[in-house]
Amino acid sequence: MTTELFTAPTLTAHEHIGFELGWDYAHYRLVPPAPYAQEPSPLRNGLLAGAAAFGSRTLQPTRPVRKWLQLRLHAWLRGRSVELVQVTPHYLQQIDVSHCPITRGPLSTAMLDASDASVDRVRNDAGYAAGNLAVMSTKANHAKAGYGFHDALQFVKQIESGKLGGIDGLTAAQWSRVAVLCSFVEPLPHEVARTLPLLVLPPNRLRLFNPVQALQAFVSQQLLAPGWSHRVSRFEDLLPGKPARRAFQAFFHALLPRVLEAGRSDTVHARWAIEDAWRNPLVLKRWTAFASLLNAEQCEALVARAAARKLATSHVERVGDEQATDGWNVESRGYVPHAVLMKRTPAVQASLPL
Repeated sequence: MTTELFTAPTLTAHEHIGFELGWDYAHYRLVPPAPYAQEPSPLRNGLLAGAAAFGSRTLQPTRPVRKWLQLRLHAWLRGRSVELVQVTPHYLQQIDVSHCPITRGPLSTAMLDASDASVDRVRNDAGYAAGNLAVMSTKANHAKAGYGFHDALQFVKQIESGKLGGIDGLTAAQWSRVAVLCSFVEPLPHEVARTLPLLVLPPNRLRLFNPVQALQAFVSQQLLAPGWSHRVSRFEDLLPGKPARRAFQAFFHALLPRVLEAGRSDTVHARWAIEDAWRNPLVLKRWTAFASLLNAEQCEALVARAAARKLATSHVERVGDEQATDGWNVESRGYVPHAVLMKRTPAVQASLPL
């Protein structure tokens, strides 16, 4: 009898993700763009295995599905992590928008143009995960790149000082929106967060890490839906004491006329009207005066109580600190950890001589 020892190859997390991606391409009877479908790789192995398993029993490749697969392919090629429990085709459909929140230009699809819609990881040191994604133009996404809140603020100062007309194709106003967008997912001291103007409303499903900004967005979004007067009046009843109620009324009476003056022909322009109203110094001054009367815990409690009384114009969900970044892979800065998922133990193959 002869004995042969061999060890099966290991399977890394990156290889497993590539195989699963190829499998899903086959499940929808789609082929990754060249050359990824032809080159030997875990992706191709998954594609071939899936094609053999599914045959003609495939699913309909809707537009959100195509975007989902494209996002995963783009992330896999760069080693970026994608959390697949919540980041689904349906999720991408929920965060889709018609206009870029940074440039405000209409978004195109698959035109190979700067206006094409792209999914951005708002916090660059995290992966593609629920709560960290926003849709914007390719132009804005490329300009934002790996920059964060403080970087964008610095760019605004440089442009406004007259040294530059713009940076990476974005104006001072556009970089200001980038700064506010990034601030939502970057934990900031309450004293800093309460002084920021709401120059861009939070995209759908984005997680807000600073309670005072959650309160700021909650109040501002009241003006996007009919019946805001009644809801705001009920919200005032939740405020702790007369000084807070007076300060809130002073703020809201500064914000309201500037929003109404702009008119609201549709939802997109209504959002812009609210954002632009926050550029007024008086609005920000009165908001800061009101917010200074509250601490972070009070802001969070106010939003929760108002939502419980059905005063929200959109779904509000409180998320614990640990759960907030679940699946974000912050420890590896948003990259797929270099881990071995499977390592088979040495096997023994026995054979009898003829």
